[in-house]
Amino acid sequence: MTNLTASVTVEENDGGGQFETVDLDQKDQKQEDYIENTTVLVLLGVFWTQTSALTTYVLHEPNKNYVTGTMTIDSENDVADVHVRSGVYSSDTIFDYAHGYIATRLFSRRACFIMKIDNQYIPTLQQIGRLAFERQTMKEIYCPKNVWVQFQSGNSFFGNIKNWFTYGKQIEKLCKGLPLYRLVKSQPPLNVRGCANAGVPNILGIQICENSQ
Repeated sequence: MTNLTASVTVEENDGGGQFETVDLDQKDQKQEDYIENTTVLVLLGVFWTQTSALTTYVLHEPNKNYVTGTMTIDSENDVADVHVRSGVYSSDTIFDYAHGYIATRLFSRRACFIMKIDNQYIPTLQQIGRLAFERQTMKEIYCPKNVWVQFQSGNSFFGNIKNWFTYGKQIEKLCKGLPLYRLVKSQPPLNVRGCANAGVPNILGIQICENSQ
């Protein structure tokens, strides 16, 4: 018995009185390809949503292929815990969205730097998680968004019970026993050599600069 295949063509009216011959096999294939691509994107979103209650991501240095740290997102408590290991540039950062603060511990300075979360320039926890998922899944190199902040030299303090109640247990665990500096939003200085880079590699750079005036 011989198997027979056929290609069906029809004429479609384009609305202007003209008719165009359309190969239904090609049309169906385009629709299948579109549905397949859309399904992949939807499944990626669903997969991230389902696994985002407590998820750890591998972080790469911008424009480089080696790993510099990890980030664990706890969506139930609205906290992101970032660990960067890069020699003298190592840092730990807590994004506590429940309390509204970010704290960074710079190993080179043996101090903690604390700033309020401002949605105008700090991404939400969901956005950070989605960006980390995309970077890790797509295997592409991105330039991170940079936020410039500064602290007043000689104006440190040690946390007390009231401070820890305001900042939350996660930041207390990170910074207790270390001098604390409050950070404020600023513009990039003319000389950035004295600034320290923290935050989330390849996603959000927090550039911490000293104001000695």
